Amino acid sequence: MLLNERDGNPVRTNGVAISAGRFLLIGDHAGNAVPEALGGLGLGPAELNRHIALDLGVRELGLELGERLTAPFLWQHFSRLVCDCNRDFADADWAPTVSDGTNIPGNAGLEPAELTLRREEVYEPYHQAVGKALDARRRAEQETILISLHSFTPAMGGRERPWEIGVLHDGREDHFALALLEKLRGVDGLVVGDNEPYDMDDTDYTVPRHAYPRGLPYVELEIRQDLLRDAVKVHKMVECLAPLLSECSASITSGAD
Repeated sequence: MLLNERDGNPVRTNGVAISAGRFLLIGDHAGNAVPEALGGLGLGPAELNRHIALDLGVRELGLELGERLTAPFLWQHFSRLVCDCNRDFADADWAPTVSDGTNIPGNAGLEPAELTLRREEVYEPYHQAVGKALDARRRAEQETILISLHSFTPAMGGRERPWEIGVLHDGREDHFALALLEKLRGVDGLVVGDNEPYDMDDTDYTVPRHAYPRGLPYVELEIRQDLLRDAVKVHKMVECLAPLLSECSASITSGAD
């Protein structure tokens, strides 16, 4: 076994009833914990509180947004350096040995059995929880829009990223994402990226695994991390996003029937 009682459950929730509201909020990279048995992956607290270990501000954003929308929020408690829940198990970066130039000692030379433990005890429980939540909502005849929350660094590889919010989609079931993109572009002074700073492509795993087979509308949102730096900024982002999400949802049918 990898996890012990002190590690706790890899899946955390905000306590809102799974069948509540029209949204299910998820955070693939919202936590930065490391199972005790992995010894911090050979990294110190400073590294584990950097963007390489988690999407900074996403847990706080999801919690406040969930409260505002009366929406359940599920997130992965363990760091994406343990395993990346938005990557296929076969992806080379699923348990990276280097992230943004930083060596990850605890991921060097992993044996197949070690990877399997992470998959069975951290990765799959998260995806199973998301899948069960969506299926429970369908049984309750509750329409669902899947909102995947992420954050990104203001600069990467020496290049500034001007976008403040990125709306990610890939052409499948993306009517909600495109509606939200249009609404966000109407916000004065907000710099919005259409599949920026990342494309939704074959490396993305969570939305394709859960939204596409169920025919669900979705959006993957990328928020620049400096806009989630503290509680005041998180609240400002929630004040921007919540009414627009609600407006867009009013004309969306999720295929839950």
